[in-house]
Amino acid sequence: MDGKDPTLLEKDREEDIVSAAGPGMAEGEPEMEHLDEDDRLTREYVEAVRDAVEDGDDGRVYDLVEPLHPADIADLFELLPAEERPYLGKAIADLLTGEVITELNEHVRDELFEALSPDAVAQIAEQLETDDAVALIEDLDDEDQRAVLAELDPEDRAAIEDALSFPEESAGRLMQRDLVAVPEHITVGDLIDYLRDNGDLTTEFWEVFVVDPAHRPVGSCQLSWILRTPRNIAISDVMKRDQTLIPATLDQEEVALRFQKYALISAAVVDASGRLIGQITADDIVHIIQEEASEDALLMSGAGEGDINQPIRESYYQRVRWLIANLGTALIASLIIAAFGTAIEKLVALAVLMPVVASIGGNAGTQTMAVAVRALAMNQLTQSNTVRVLWREMRVAILNGVTVAALIGGATAFIFQPMLGVVIAVAVVINIITAGLAGVAVPVLFDRLDQDPAVASSVFVTMITDSMGFFAFLGLAVASGLVS
Repeated sequence: MDGKDPTLLEKDREEDIVSAAGPGMAEGEPEMEHLDEDDRLTREYVEAVRDAVEDGDDGRVYDLVEPLHPADIADLFELLPAEERPYLGKAIADLLTGEVITELNEHVRDELFEALSPDAVAQIAEQLETDDAVALIEDLDDEDQRAVLAELDPEDRAAIEDALSFPEESAGRLMQRDLVAVPEHITVGDLIDYLRDNGDLTTEFWEVFVVDPAHRPVGSCQLSWILRTPRNIAISDVMKRDQTLIPATLDQEEVALRFQKYALISAAVVDASGRLIGQITADDIVHIIQEEASEDALLMSGAGEGDINQPIRESYYQRVRWLIANLGTALIASLIIAAFGTAIEKLVALAVLMPVVASIGGNAGTQTMAVAVRALAMNQLTQSNTVRVLWREMRVAILNGVTVAALIGGATAFIFQPMLGVVIAVAVVINIITAGLAGVAVPVLFDRLDQDPAVASSVFVTMITDSMGFFAFLGLAVASGLVS
């Protein structure tokens, strides 16, 4: 004991308990875990925030949310019901930094911005890199865009308006304006002094771009080269002249492919005249790769954006049109079945086995189509190798068809009759080969017509495999004399 008053010791212990409880915890309240073992917000924590929101207790809401990482704050918004998000936004207004906004789901962000003034949105935009600010503003209505742009600093407004002049999902929208560009006649020492003495330069970059008098990029220098090179060496002697230049109008999916193909960390973006106007970095591309991959998978299923935060009306519109299209194509298969109605009435086993033939063909077609769509997206399937890829998939289809046909044919012959087993085996082989052909040909055709092969391929491939499956099976049954 150090002789300290026991009353003071007890008070210190109480203060320690309150401190350990963390922000937002009242005295004596047990500590609440924000994240579970998978780094997801716990149900108890989300419920606590919701209770504070429903009670209108701004201070409690702020104390609960303040310790979170920006990405977790964005997750919290998405976990709350839509009607509670605006109140949460107002309660933690000064925590809504650019880092939080860039992590927000697009639909949740739009809902939140409806509750904020143009000035508040402009303040958030000014905290962001140009590319992130553009992504934030481009989704606003024209009227809201003008209101927000009017509140921005003139320099920021000019940069964002310039970016908005490029096509959506292009390199011009994606690029950052902040970069380091120097003339090729300087030395490494000059460059190091320039980087140290100019406080206005961007603080996040991996390479320095070297430009000619017309501001066209002629090379680039990684920071590691600059740091390891003697000061008296000319930049032109150490720079890499081989560059991957990104046209400002290039689609972001193509940009991502170039980064992947050439293992880029950053790349210069040029305008139509070849002048350097921005740069794209690998961290921008990570999001694009994820978005494009998810988009293709969802488009193949006809699920639209597939976003659980998307308004119900938009989800309905995007999904129902493909269901209606599928209804139309399904009628073709129904007409084929109707044409063999008499045969089906005489041999009920045909009705039992028809779905098997169609289902196997549909699954085979989906497999091949998924491979083809991915190959097209990755530039692995082009005009130069289409025939070779088609022949490859046909061989795979033949092997699959023979294997599955042997199984289903043997089972059918044992349960029903040998001739029916032969018929269904041949029908399965025909349908799987047709599925392999359609799975490649349909996406390639859409690609040649400059349409997204992921959008409608599944509807047409399903139509082809169902129709061919029914026609082959029923037609062979009639031709073989199983039914007269």
